[in-house]
Amino acid sequence: MEVINTIGRRKTSVARVYLSEGKGNITINKKDYKDYFSTDLQTGKVDQAFILTDTLGKYDATINVDGGGFTGQVEAIRLGISRALVKIDEEYKPLLKAEGLMTRDSRMVERKKPGQKKARKKFQFSKR
Repeated sequence: MEVINTIGRRKTSVARVYLSEGKGNITINKKDYKDYFSTDLQTGKVDQAFILTDTLGKYDATINVDGGGFTGQVEAIRLGISRALVKIDEEYKPLLKAEGLMTRDSRMVERKKPGQKKARKKFQFSKR
C-alpha cells in the first residue's frame, strides 16, 4: 500500500495527513500525538475514526498541522484521518458519516467591521 495523502481543515487550522500501513504510530509535527495533545478528550478525537472503523493499530499516520488552537487542530486532524480511511475503503464512509466525521465544519470567525469595536459589538454610545 502506498501512502495516502489527505487534508482536513477547521477554523484556521490545516492538517495534512499521510496514512500508511503500520503498527498504529501517530506522529503530529514530529511528536507523538499523546505528547502533542495533553487531554484524553483530544487524543480520543484523534483515535475516533480508527475506533469506529476497527482499524486502531493497523495504520501509521504522519500529520503536519498548522494554525489555530488545539481544538481546531484536533478536529482538522480527525477530518483528515476520516478522509484517508475512506480513500482506503469506501465501506467506511457510511459509518463515519453517521457520526459526523465526514463533514467539514465551515464555521469561521466573523471579521471585524470598520467603525465597530469587534465583529458585532459597537463602541459605547455617549448621549452627552
